[in-house]
Amino acid sequence: MGLLESLKTKVLTADGAMGTLLYSYGLDYCHEEMNVSKPEIIKKIHKEYIDAGADIIQTNTYGANAIKLARYGHESRVAQFNKAAIQLAKEAVSQGGQFILGSIGGIRGVRKTDLTLDEILIAIREQVELLIEGELDGLLLETYYDFEELTETIKMIRTLTDMPIVAQVSMHEPGVLQNGLSLNAALQELERLGADVVGVNCRLGPYHTIQAFEGVELPENSFMSAYPNASLLDIEEGRVIYESEVDYFARAAVELRDQGVRLIGGCCGTTPKHIKEVKNRLSKLQPVEKKEAKLQEAIQIREPEPRNLEPLHEKVKRERSIIVELDTPRHLEIAAFVEGAKTLYDEGADIIMMADNSLASPRISNIAMGSILKLQYGIRTMPHITCRDRNLIGLQSHLMGLNALELHDILAVTGDPTKVGDFPGATSVYDVSSMELISLIKQLNEGISFSGKTLRKKANFSVAGAFNPNVRVLDRAVSRLEKKIEHGADYFISQPVYSKEKIKEIAEATKHLSAPIYIGIMPLTSFRSAEFLHHEVPGIKLSDEVLERMKACEGDKAREAEEGVAIAKELLDTAAQHFNGIYLITPFLRYDMTVQLMQYIKLLDEQNKGVNVNV
Repeated sequence: MGLLESLKTKVLTADGAMGTLLYSYGLDYCHEEMNVSKPEIIKKIHKEYIDAGADIIQTNTYGANAIKLARYGHESRVAQFNKAAIQLAKEAVSQGGQFILGSIGGIRGVRKTDLTLDEILIAIREQVELLIEGELDGLLLETYYDFEELTETIKMIRTLTDMPIVAQVSMHEPGVLQNGLSLNAALQELERLGADVVGVNCRLGPYHTIQAFEGVELPENSFMSAYPNASLLDIEEGRVIYESEVDYFARAAVELRDQGVRLIGGCCGTTPKHIKEVKNRLSKLQPVEKKEAKLQEAIQIREPEPRNLEPLHEKVKRERSIIVELDTPRHLEIAAFVEGAKTLYDEGADIIMMADNSLASPRISNIAMGSILKLQYGIRTMPHITCRDRNLIGLQSHLMGLNALELHDILAVTGDPTKVGDFPGATSVYDVSSMELISLIKQLNEGISFSGKTLRKKANFSVAGAFNPNVRVLDRAVSRLEKKIEHGADYFISQPVYSKEKIKEIAEATKHLSAPIYIGIMPLTSFRSAEFLHHEVPGIKLSDEVLERMKACEGDKAREAEEGVAIAKELLDTAAQHFNGIYLITPFLRYDMTVQLMQYIKLLDEQNKGVNVNV
């Protein structure tokens, strides 16, 4: 009798965690490599679960694909590890007749990685073909946070085989995926795509897993599975632990059966002791044929209040628009900063932009200064948000605060590494890349949190992406812009450019983009600062001509500043012909220099009325 035939009449017990036991043995390196280096331990764990009563075990192949194995330098050993795992599982069940599922783990989490979906599917296909060749009883797709990855994987597998597929999602919040889709809808979609068993594993403990299944209807043509963690995780002396009594876990298994689940195993923290007790509780129970799902009424997500000011990415498509950057102070005296911001805004800046601890050095919080400027002086402000300083919790909290303060204009950037700043030993977080951050911000605009939970109201952010055109191959930089547009970027703000030819090259290379660009111009204050920018600041390069002109003024502060403004004006002559959006970076709080440039832009616009430019 095959796996699916058994599930028609029985509630089956699966095995528990492999990694938990390997960690308990002090083995915390590549688990899949142990299929070859320590086969006796892997086989022993399989036997322990079988002796505990498991009807189903899974191969030790969760991460046995080229992408995950590359972390250990084992990407060329995919076939070796998978074949060894299959052999060990078959030897373990040779006398008991248990079913074997080939385990395939999801790759994307909240962070989608820099890999494309096509690259992921190529790696998974290699593993799938090996598991199919091994003539197992089915495939187990587990710990999939990214629903698109799971659905595309199922589609790919169904072109290769009709063997049973167990497809399991993972959730941050009970009953909802991280993209906001309900678990009920997700399982129905997996069934439609050809999964034979649909369910949940990992992340949530028994309590929340049961809660999630209460809102799930019984599938019409598939069965349901659940592999909860032993409990919510805890950290003890730097090690992840799970606190769960065996009896509690087994009682939860019975409640999962009451919700219509027919395949019940364990994920992180579970051991053969858990599975033995689960088997004892489930062995005399029949599958549930009918249930009344507690379908939740969809929570209405309110639309955001209309914005008082037009988004910049809309305005710049029609007319001249100027963003001015003014860094917040590195000390507690704010009077000069406030005075500068007021002057620049009165001079005609559409918005005052503030970096997020530029060059990884602490400054007064841009959300604090943005609030002061907005609430006390009516100045529109635009904070940067870096991926460096905040984890996902901090990022969402920060963004929710910005929306509450009606600071809706933001620039999402990666952030300079901590090694260049005041605290080189500080930790860089980088939970997500700037592209992923843009996507997550746009998810907030749909009223969905990073974890998939409803926010009850849509955020109202206009999101800019950073653009570094100072690279050897501009086409590659433009390709990154195209990807950022796919992730949701509304417009772009460039690093400062110091060459008329480069400005023209940028205009030509980006004219096909749907998102407008603000071209960056920053006046130089001295030859020393010019050399510093050119040689030490990532993303900024000066032309030989500019460096020579600044060097000719070296030592005369007034002449250096005058020459810096003159160079910037010449660049503006070209920039204004090709771009509606101008981004002026104020150096060292020298906003008097920026004011000169703003006045010059007004003069150019008066002279060039009626001349069309690129957006």
